[in-house]
Amino acid sequence: MSLLVFFLQTKKGKIQRVSKKYMKAYWTVAKNTWSEVLAYRASFILFRVRELLQLFSTYFIWYFVTSENRVFFGYTQATMLTYVIVGAFVNDVIFSTRTTAIASEINEGNLSNFLVKPFSYLQYHFWRDFGDKAMNIIFSICELTVFFFLLHPPFIFQHNFLLIFLFVLSLLFGLILYFFISILISFIGFWSNEGWGPRFIFYQTVGFFSGALFPLDILPKSLYSLFQFSPFTYLTYFPTKLYLGELSQKEIFQGFLLMGIWIIVMNRIAIFVWKKGLKTYTAQGR
Repeated sequence: MSLLVFFLQTKKGKIQRVSKKYMKAYWTVAKNTWSEVLAYRASFILFRVRELLQLFSTYFIWYFVTSENRVFFGYTQATMLTYVIVGAFVNDVIFSTRTTAIASEINEGNLSNFLVKPFSYLQYHFWRDFGDKAMNIIFSICELTVFFFLLHPPFIFQHNFLLIFLFVLSLLFGLILYFFISILISFIGFWSNEGWGPRFIFYQTVGFFSGALFPLDILPKSLYSLFQFSPFTYLTYFPTKLYLGELSQKEIFQGFLLMGIWIIVMNRIAIFVWKKGLKTYTAQGR
């Protein structure tokens, strides 16, 4: 049973496999996302500029904090700046999403157009996310290339192929986990017309608890121990530390185990909320 089986939900919440015909259709959805993004070039460019400015600001903050060969909470300058750069790439892979449109589709009644079609609404948005992430990965690589050319940062290149494989696998687990978390926030649209406010607060909260701003292990040990059981820890901190090779075998096993558990839990919660939301859905505006 493949990982994709988690996404294959019918209107009744049952799990089904995807036929080749539907896979071709979903692949088309992913490609069409590129056309949609490029249709609003100014918006996409401003988004990428914001991401680049955030990388520069975070980089220079930690550059000066760890200057003069000081070790900051066990992090050398090279280790900390590598964490910042790899973390920025991880964020581009995991946090880019098209599920923000779900709340407005519910509020405007456009959800009705999907309910009468012979495919899964969750699958449709997952493949939209896939297309969006692919574009963000390409632009992120280009931006990081320019970043390296301009600043020549002290960067640790990982040469252990096993760790690189686990790093990529953690990205896959992370984007699946974030997909379910993100659509849960968007399902607020079933009960409220205010979708942007809760999502903004959610995004800022996730940025802190995921380790996108700083490594979580610089926090007090008791607080960090609690964070290890949070799903947000495995969105940025865990993949980035995997790349750095600073996790023990036990921590790696525990990390993937908890990611798998959280994916299943969030999947079931998403299905439950989806079914409850459909009972209250009135197709307002249609």
